[in-house]
Amino acid sequence: MNILIDSSVWIDYFRGGKKSEIIDSFIDENILCTNNLILSELIPALNHKGQHKLVKLLHEITNIPLTIDWSKIIKVQTLCLSKGINKIGIPDLILLDNVIQNDLILYSFDKHFSLIREHIDFKSFMV
Repeated sequence: MNILIDSSVWIDYFRGGKKSEIIDSFIDENILCTNNLILSELIPALNHKGQHKLVKLLHEITNIPLTIDWSKIIKVQTLCLSKGINKIGIPDLILLDNVIQNDLILYSFDKHFSLIREHIDFKSFMV
């Protein structure tokens, strides 16, 4: 089973955060994956800081293609709004759709995913 690491977790990891230390074991087990949405959130800042080796390593992680189901995203956003879960951005809905479509485990620090999980079934690893 692959674990999709959200950009919130990667940022903590790059800063040496304690909450994300488990990524080291995920790397050792070769169970990490990413997608182009996450890479597009991370790589520009890394390029700007000259972290080219890190960018190269991120590109070596298994990349799960994005096949966006817009009707499903609309349904999830409508459900969220009806449950009082506001301000969920489209990028996070695309990320969630990618997780569900590919039977991945989402690792994120974003609290709204915990709220969504109360109403939609998906696998998550949250700290």
